[in-house]
Amino acid sequence: MKKNQEFTVTIEDMGVNGEGIGRAQGYTLFIKDAIPGDVVRGIVTKAEKNYGYGRVTEIVTSSPNRVEPVCPVARSCGGCQIQEMSYESQLKYKKLKVKNNLDRIGKLRDYVIHDTLGCKSPWRYRNKAQFPIGRNKAGKIIAGFYAGRTHAIIECHDCKIGIEENRDILRVIISHMEKYNIEPYNEAAHTGLVRHVIIRKGFKTGEIMVSLVINGEKVKAQDRLVHELLEKIPAIKDISLNINRDKTNVILGEKIITLYGSGYITDFIGEVKFRISPLSFYQVNPQQTEVLYKKALEYAGLSGKETVFDLYCGVGTISLFLAQSAKQVYGVEVVPQAIDDARINAEINGIRNAEFFVGRAEEIIPDLYQNKGICADVVVVDPPRKGCDERLLETIVQMKPRRMVYVSCDSATLARDLKYLTEKGFRVEEVQPVDMFGHSVHVETVVLMSRERT
Repeated sequence: MKKNQEFTVTIEDMGVNGEGIGRAQGYTLFIKDAIPGDVVRGIVTKAEKNYGYGRVTEIVTSSPNRVEPVCPVARSCGGCQIQEMSYESQLKYKKLKVKNNLDRIGKLRDYVIHDTLGCKSPWRYRNKAQFPIGRNKAGKIIAGFYAGRTHAIIECHDCKIGIEENRDILRVIISHMEKYNIEPYNEAAHTGLVRHVIIRKGFKTGEIMVSLVINGEKVKAQDRLVHELLEKIPAIKDISLNINRDKTNVILGEKIITLYGSGYITDFIGEVKFRISPLSFYQVNPQQTEVLYKKALEYAGLSGKETVFDLYCGVGTISLFLAQSAKQVYGVEVVPQAIDDARINAEINGIRNAEFFVGRAEEIIPDLYQNKGICADVVVVDPPRKGCDERLLETIVQMKPRRMVYVSCDSATLARDLKYLTEKGFRVEEVQPVDMFGHSVHVETVVLMSRERT
């Protein structure tokens, strides 16, 4: 097929990025906004030798699993790739996505994979949102989200998976920018001031944090802005500026200027209290985070006698869950501010059997094991999307822990790492997908591994 050629296909499958997959005259097409069971007409947007990409011009027959998106910009926004699928179908798709990666990339066999654990409600679940600020074609200052695979901002002040307070906070900030002629950031020219607005909320405490990411050191009439925000949204407990003057698409800089509050907010996961600062990683779906961590704790199988390593520990969320049932927990995280929070989180919860280290896990763990003689009975890893460094996996293999729990946000790199570990003497026992990000293609996975008996 050729670019701009029309087609009519039945959607038979779904790709890893949420595209429907259909075949026209034996030619495979990946089609955005189409789901299995649809019959669609469309136009080829890009044609390779054996496959191509297309866009829908008409849905001839709707899939029985198709629903009307709740969000008016769901199709153009890059955040919710599969909002047009029923939630039950989303959960089945995510389980299959994990299984396909484990089977094809990981070459795994003879393991148990459970049905995806879904949210009670897949709406208003996000406790954090990052809104890029810019101008639309008419010159109006807008906030929203990037369209898929672009940095074009789709205006959206009330994301249906985010908190309702987002809308009022953005309205105050944009009004202030217009009143004082504060220019939004222009990524191409590296000009303008306000790059992003980041909003976080503690769902159990109700505390809200607002951070303005700026290409400078201050905002005009910033005291007035603080007053306006607090007057409109009294639940705000912390307001800060994040300084990012680099010409980069990385959102956050390292410097924080607190305009109001103590530099953090607090929240609970279960009965454990956490302090969250602007640079700290904290799971965005608190309801499902508790589900995820309880599963990780169950898989860890602790009796109170174990030494546990929690790698990529963030602000100590999993560490402090584990510490309640372990003899000793050692947490490792590369972000210094997150470790500061982890230590304070341990203190405010009265947990004294958790120790935290700043640095790369692939450097800290070999030192603890080889030079200090600290060996783990159970290892828990929760790495970023790129997965674990092979040097870290090599040390874990040498250490021979009785059990390993792998928490993953990317099942492809998970499958790669599990392949390495199973080739080195580990066995995959159980796999539990957890839906942390309803209406997106992303899925968290918890894996229980044990060492093969030799």
